[in-house]
Amino acid sequence: MTQKILVTGGGGFIGSNLVDALLDDGTYEVRVIDNFSTGRRENLAHCLNNIELIEGDIRDMEIVEDAVADVDAILHQAALPSVPRSVKAPITSNAVNVDGTLNLLSAAHKAGVKRIVMASSSSVYGDTPTLPKDESMTPTPMSPYAVTKLTGEHYMRVFAQLYGIETLAIRYFNVFGPRQDPTSMYSGVIAKFMTAALEKSTYTVNGDGLQARDFTYIDNVVDANLRALKAPKLAGQAINVACGEKHTLLDLIDAINEAAGVDLPIDFREPRAGDVMYSQAAIEQAHEILGYEPTVSFAEGIARTFAWYREN
Repeated sequence: MTQKILVTGGGGFIGSNLVDALLDDGTYEVRVIDNFSTGRRENLAHCLNNIELIEGDIRDMEIVEDAVADVDAILHQAALPSVPRSVKAPITSNAVNVDGTLNLLSAAHKAGVKRIVMASSSSVYGDTPTLPKDESMTPTPMSPYAVTKLTGEHYMRVFAQLYGIETLAIRYFNVFGPRQDPTSMYSGVIAKFMTAALEKSTYTVNGDGLQARDFTYIDNVVDANLRALKAPKLAGQAINVACGEKHTLLDLIDAINEAAGVDLPIDFREPRAGDVMYSQAAIEQAHEILGYEPTVSFAEGIARTFAWYREN
């Protein structure tokens, strides 16, 4: 039986990759809501005939109510991403990420939507020295962005408990891959490094380059979301999705140099406010709840991503 899925933020990097995967599966009808403030129309240009697109903002309750009508489940990716952006504009980040999420949950409850899967973030953990970071740890967010994601998780859990909606928050760890926008000042580090490698310029590193991340290729995150649409018991949990590894920024530069066949200089600058030094995920919960295992390794993901940037 065909299910209708709403992807919020479906024009974004992760959202558009989810849209493609849902269409490829063949058992889903797909509706997208996006105001294209950070998402890009060209990410959906190839599939506009196969989806229903609602152009609008999740802060607008009337539009949200239209978007959730008659859908079976929601993959909620819409957000104002980026720690630095939230440090500069905390009120806007809160309005989109918290108020928008509450709008969505409230409208979905009224419309009888059965299941909502939300994009959360590893940033909720803060800079705790314990690694790997597992879901039993007390979150200590260090930025407005991280606070908004943790607040969204709490709302998801409360709506599951109060109203019986099946909800899940997936804490993404440094997702990268095709369609990540390198032109934004808030772009992820991999998108910026890929551009530097293509232009044979300089890698700009904030700090000493020894900060480590659990870099996660997009296909792993897409797989987890599709599994979450079918998983038997969602009840407000928050789980990590990543590879369960950590690589420093210097490791990342080495991997990109290898993929690109270059050896470029590094410009070391001051560390950024609100940045976490080390991040690595425990992924046992994702395996238990979703049957998740990462399918694309860090090195393979870097090679695929560089190939995409070279072609595009």
